[in-house]
Amino acid sequence: MSVESSGNTEITLEIAGLSHSFLHNGAAEPVLRNISLSIRRGELVCLVGRSGCGKSTLLKIIAGFLSPSRGHCLLEGRPISGPGPDRCVVFQEEALFPWLTVRENIAFGLRGKRWTPAIRNHQVDRFIELVGLRGYDEHLPRALSGGMKQRVALARVLILSPLILLMDEPFGALDAQTRDEMQELLLSLSQERSQTILFVTHDVQEAVTLADRVLLMDQDSGRIREDVRVELERPRDRSAPPFQQYCIQLHQLLRQTGPRPMIAD
Repeated sequence: MSVESSGNTEITLEIAGLSHSFLHNGAAEPVLRNISLSIRRGELVCLVGRSGCGKSTLLKIIAGFLSPSRGHCLLEGRPISGPGPDRCVVFQEEALFPWLTVRENIAFGLRGKRWTPAIRNHQVDRFIELVGLRGYDEHLPRALSGGMKQRVALARVLILSPLILLMDEPFGALDAQTRDEMQELLLSLSQERSQTILFVTHDVQEAVTLADRVLLMDQDSGRIREDVRVELERPRDRSAPPFQQYCIQLHQLLRQTGPRPMIAD
């Protein structure tokens, strides 16, 4: 897979020749091998693969939590050297501060911004409205459902206007109806804000519902096996034959990926 030039201003994320290994029983065990990819501004890209293929490891490298063994990772042409507010992560566990209210959790990351209290409050109000939590401003996380907590987590990172949003199976623990609602909310927010998103999921149907492109990771080789562009208009009808055909195609490709010892996901 070719990598587009980092000189292209439409490219948000560019990865070239990236490899990573973990120590396993005293030996270096490769998890990622020679990965190259690029993601354009405003794209929603889903990363799909079997457990242990390295999806979450790749996400952690992009987030700056891990340094790759080889290769480079550029954000708008600049090397990633550690965590930063230009990359925000949403995990399956929402990780809210239990002693802070909804409003305080959303405002937490704004402490470093030199905004007046009026501007800060206006922005927090705006994002509470965007994620459908008006009236829950002063609730603590323990009083919220799982879906509402993920709405808070989403608002907390979107208010920072990151260049790329990294999502690691964020809706995996939710019930089916809440998951559908969160997918609709994410699509609405990403289109409204032209937000670049890399979304890790095990669920092929979720990937086809959300993605402009689906990157399929090969567990056996630690590489990206396929880059599938989803040419379906939104909103997408999951019962429609074209939607089902994409799901069948991705399931067939997943079955072709071979297992290997599980080191990391």
